[in-house]
Formats: sequence, C-alpha cells, structure tokens
Amino acid sequence: MREYLLVLFCTAAVTYLLTGPVRKFAIAAGAMPPVRARDVHREPTPRLGGIAMFGGLCAGILVASQLDNLSKVFSQGTDIRALLSGAGIMWLLGVLDDKWGVDALVKLGGQMIAAGVMVWQGVTVITLPVPGVGAVAVSPTQGMVISVTMVVVMVNAVNFIDGLDGLAGGMVCIAAMAFFLYSYRLWYGYTITDAAPAVLFSVLLIGMCLGFLAHNLHPARIFMGDSGSMMLGLMLAVAAISITGRVDPDLITSETGSQTATVHALVPIYIPLLLPLTVIALPLADLLLAVVRRTWAGQSPFAADKRHLHHRLLQVGHSHSRAVLIMYFWAALIAFGTVAFSVTNTGRTVVLTLAGLCLVGLVVLLTPRFRPRAPRAVQAFVPPRYRRRGPGRAVAQAVEGGAPAAAAAAAPAPMAELSAKDKELLGGVDKGGSSAVGGRGHRSGHGSGRAR
Repeated sequence: MREYLLVLFCTAAVTYLLTGPVRKFAIAAGAMPPVRARDVHREPTPRLGGIAMFGGLCAGILVASQLDNLSKVFSQGTDIRALLSGAGIMWLLGVLDDKWGVDALVKLGGQMIAAGVMVWQGVTVITLPVPGVGAVAVSPTQGMVISVTMVVVMVNAVNFIDGLDGLAGGMVCIAAMAFFLYSYRLWYGYTITDAAPAVLFSVLLIGMCLGFLAHNLHPARIFMGDSGSMMLGLMLAVAAISITGRVDPDLITSETGSQTATVHALVPIYIPLLLPLTVIALPLADLLLAVVRRTWAGQSPFAADKRHLHHRLLQVGHSHSRAVLIMYFWAALIAFGTVAFSVTNTGRTVVLTLAGLCLVGLVVLLTPRFRPRAPRAVQAFVPPRYRRRGPGRAVAQAVEGGAPAAAAAAAPAPMAELSAKDKELLGGVDKGGSSAVGGRGHRSGHGSGRAR
C-alpha cells in the first residue's frame, strides 16, 4: 500500500505543479475560445489541462517502474506499454481538438484507432464470466469488438459529463477509487495477479484527478478540455478491460470454498462489465439520454445542446457548486454501493443503507432553494452564501447606500476578470497570429470538452 500511496502523491504533485505553466501556455497559444451560448462559465477560460495530466501520468509510471513490488507489473505483461501508447494517441487527438477543433467523425475514428492499438498490444477481453456457467471464452474478433466499444463508450461518457467546473475530474476520481478498492481486494485478497495492472491504473487516475482538481474546482482557472477528458475515459476503460474477463472464478472458489460464496464475491464482474458500467453510471446515462434526445429530434447525436443532467440541475435552481456535489454524491453512491455489495455478506444491510442515502439525496435534489445557515462560531470558515441572513438584508443595505431596491435586486453578479499577469500575457501575443480569445473558428460536434 505504501508504494501505491507514493505513486499517487507523485502523480498528483506533478499534475498540480504542471497545471499553472500549462495554463499560461494555453493562453499564449490561443487555446482559450470565447464563451458560447451553451457554456455555463462566464469568461473565456484556457483549456489544454490534459497536458499537465499526461505529465502526471508519465511521472507516476516512471516512479512505479522503480519500486520493488510495482515494477513486477511492467515485466509480467504489456498493459503498461499499451496504456501509454493508447493514452498518447488520445491525448494528442485531444490537444489538436482543444486548439483547432476536430470534426466529430474524425475524433471518433481517432478514438477507435487508440483502442485498436491497445487491443493489438494485448489489452483485450479474453473471457466473459457468466453466472452458473463460468468463464466463457470469446474469439479474438469478439474480444476486439467488445474492447473497442468499451473504450469508445467510456471516452465519450466522460467527455459528455465535462460541463461544470470540477465535474468530470471529480466523478472519474470517485470511479477510480471504487475500482481501486475492488481490484486491490482481488489482487491481495485472492492473490489474482491479473488484477495488478488495474490497481496501478486506478491509483494513477486518482492522482491525476486530485492534482488537477485543485485548479479546476469552481471557479475554474483552467479546463481539462478533450485532451484530459478523453484520456481519463480511456484510462478508466483500460483499467476495466485489464480485469474484466481475465479473472478466473475457479481461483476465487479455491479461496472461498464454495461456488455460492464465489458468485457473491464476484457479483460486480460475474455479469459482464457490470462494475465498469456502474462506476460511470451517471455519465453513461447522460450519454444515452443525449443520443436518444437528439436522434428523436432529428438531430445528429453529436450535436451540442444545453440539456445534460448537470444543466438541468442548474435550471431547477441549484448553484454551480451544489450541482457538482449532487453529481458526486450519486456517482459515489452507485459505485461504492456496488463494491460494498461484493465485499460484505450482509446484503440486507447494504440495501437498507443505500436506500437511506438515496432518500437523503432525493431530499437535497428536490430542495434547490434551501440554504443551510452555519452557526455564528464557524461563519468565518464557510462560503459567503452560507453566512447571508436573507435577501431582505441585502436589499436594505442597497437602499441605505443610495441604490434603488429594484436595481439592487436586478443587478447581475459581477463577472470575474483575468488577472494582471494573464492580461499582460495576452498583450504579448503576436497580433498577426490567432487571437488568444477568439482563435478558434466554427467547429462541429462535441470537441470543446466543456458544457456538451
């Protein structure tokens, strides 16, 4: 566990330290498109955060290769090399999309190429565990189709959910944590060596997300863009593929002593690809709803709109931060609930606990205007919105200051501005080149990596 923590901290630290310079580079390079009608942010914000995340990934892999226990993962298979090659292709495609824009079909083809490269290097589904039957072997062609489909679905699911500050990074981090707990238990609890790469991939994902979230939480200073969101989706898919279909149920039967206990222990993976789908249940549901909604309206499935799940939370009255936290809550409830059900022998307790948490989540979801008031003793440590005594006080203060009450109530919130350093950096950009704010032309599909 200590080696995993070391890899996690190194990955997070490198990602965090690289994000600041990458932000300045993105501004100077013009990867800072203007705000569009479907966006929820209020000022042009630089993208290309995936560059810092890719740097953190490389640093984490380098550290892991020098550790005694984790170095065995590099020598026992080709999963690490396949991950780097696939992530590199996906990252490069995302960088091009963040800067110049890539057609949706071209981007889909690039995603399939990245997945195909990994399948060619051995990251593919070999068997599918079927309840009551056992491991059912699939042909190389079937394994390739399943693996490529899984990569494309996860990449676009994460890409679709990247619409609010910190949303995609936080949800992938939650999914990676749940996947880490499950794969770590398979490796160390049942000594299944095929689960080792998934454990390392999950740790790398957690580190990348944590390091970037420090810059990406609301109000975000930089967006990960497609260079980050597509890479995160690919890594989550690789972690799932590297463990799904490779775990032999007979190995766990020898540890548990009975077929019934084995079925219970393998609930998340006995149904093919169940666990990978549960950890991205919300992004996947958003993806499916968007495709159905746009197809039903006679539009392209890749046409952008402002009707995703996170947009609807904002429309019903939730604040930006609360909408993100609500999505975090439901993602964690589904992912960790699935893992908990596979660990404990008291399924009834897990079901009752999940039902209680669902009730709490529904209450919060249906009360968007509720603002809890913090006690006076801790008001200095909570956000300002939890310290206000109500709108009447704000209006009264506005009247006392000489402004009409109606004008004070209707006045929009001030828009944040760029810092002096960023303005100076923008002023140094060559006027003959692309504008730092409007350097991107019209683009089609979902290439923005924001507010799909």
